[in-house]
Amino acid sequence: MKKVLDLDNNDARTDLVTLIDDEGLEHEFAVIDIFPFKEKRYAILVPVIHDAENQAAEPELADDAYIFRIEQDEAGGEEFLVEVEDETEWIEAAQEWEKRSTAIEDDEE
Repeated sequence: MKKVLDLDNNDARTDLVTLIDDEGLEHEFAVIDIFPFKEKRYAILVPVIHDAENQAAEPELADDAYIFRIEQDEAGGEEFLVEVEDETEWIEAAQEWEKRSTAIEDDEE
């Protein structure tokens, strides 16, 4: 999945983005965090679940999170997301995000 996206805003993440998969299906995600790691930038996205029976109901977030690497097109212009599929890169990015999340939680206490 990839989607062109403006990711320069470093405020608290409540942004919703729609990604289009390889089959052309749209999926809505909440942007939980964007962080630098090993000279790259990563985004943590969580799928948004809508109640098909009750359109007025507030959407919920799924339990699973996805890690995407933020890349730029060859011209250095628009940014896009690439799902991290390499197991080692995924584990390292996940550990970095967990470490950052724990530090933020500790600061809030």
